[in-house]
Amino acid sequence: MDRFFYKLDCFLKSQISRRAFLKILLGGFAAFISNNIFLKKAFARSETAAARKSRNSLGDHDLVVSHGKDPYANTVKAVEKMGGMERFVRQGDVVVVKPNMAWDRTPAQAANTDPGVVAALVDMAYKAGAKRVNVFDITCNEERRCYASSGIAEAAKARGAYVYFPDHWNVAKAHFAYMSPMEGWPLLRDAVDCDVFINAPVLKHHGLTGLTLSMKNLMGICSGTRGLIHVNIGDKLADLTDFIKPDLTVIDATRVLVRHGPSGGDLADVEVMDKVIVATDPFLADSYASELAGRDPMSIPYIKAAAQKGRGGLKVSGADIVTMEAG
Repeated sequence: MDRFFYKLDCFLKSQISRRAFLKILLGGFAAFISNNIFLKKAFARSETAAARKSRNSLGDHDLVVSHGKDPYANTVKAVEKMGGMERFVRQGDVVVVKPNMAWDRTPAQAANTDPGVVAALVDMAYKAGAKRVNVFDITCNEERRCYASSGIAEAAKARGAYVYFPDHWNVAKAHFAYMSPMEGWPLLRDAVDCDVFINAPVLKHHGLTGLTLSMKNLMGICSGTRGLIHVNIGDKLADLTDFIKPDLTVIDATRVLVRHGPSGGDLADVEVMDKVIVATDPFLADSYASELAGRDPMSIPYIKAAAQKGRGGLKVSGADIVTMEAG
């Protein structure tokens, strides 16, 4: 092979100058890209985007908690009590349901969102008129294993959702109207450009932040070197949540990993709570879920940062909260 390139180089030197050759090479490459729709899109997908536009739809209550043995039924009942999915999804909408499926773990191990919760959200979104429901996550373990082991891919596809591995070419660099440590961070464009964003995390222990909740779950839409987000993570996740502005937050507390998170693995670390939490205010949802897990919300860095920045509406003590049995 080296001999081939040596002969090619000798031939080119004898025919044209190196500068002329480079011009021809670059010109041909540019022409190839310009005539290739896929590559044209790929090379043009890193422009800056302003914060996602949310409809700011309100529910009938500030927060609803549904309790029962079936996570699918819990999710349906809680969303219905909030006012129904039609309150948030309109005819022809593109909807994102963003679960946590970052780990190569089964539903029983409680490291990912329960597939029944995701299935219910997909079903309700389509019944409300969605044109397309996208389900994806940037995983920590190998993505194919995570999608399969979590049970989410199979459950969501069975309901007609588009389940796919994120394309890291297709990103938008976040731009804020204020100074933010997340300025310029590459975010998955499908998470920014959708009509409705439903954040569906699992409640679980996390070694660094204390708990994984809805704000932490949004790391799964961040491309780039995600490990850097852990530096000053409170401010970054508070700003990221403000950027995405989830329309609905659905926290799965069916099985809760109470130790050795975020990946877990030992069933002895899992506590069954059989609850689903639904709210339109992600900061309220996270505060409530942290109290459910026995933690002071202000001990969770991103909740504390959000409070310091004046994000969110009510504190848990002053919120209109409905708890109900799913039956």
